[in-house]
Amino acid sequence: MHELSIAMGIVKIAEDETAKVKENTVTKIELEIGQLAGIEIDSLNFVWESAVKDSVLEKAIKEITIIPGKAKCADCDTVFYLENIYDSCPKCNSNFKGILQGKELRVKALEVI
Repeated sequence: MHELSIAMGIVKIAEDETAKVKENTVTKIELEIGQLAGIEIDSLNFVWESAVKDSVLEKAIKEITIIPGKAKCADCDTVFYLENIYDSCPKCNSNFKGILQGKELRVKALEVI
């Protein structure tokens, strides 16, 4: 379950950023996670409490925004949404595409006190 290491990485980012502003409590964290990033949100939520225990995020409210997968077909230039990285173009059925969005994993904002 790599979601635990992802959660620990998010804790590290939060601790580094709060140290820069000399604060030690985060009240809210906003995350952006792409639908194609390979992260199971349920698994991340399951390990979250253990990962943030005794950290600056222990009492923080977590908000997750899911970024939908979006691609551009390399053959017909159609821009389309996709649920899986292997989805083909709905117009020409080509599997050749460039991913435009959906692979993100970003700490968008931290509220500190």
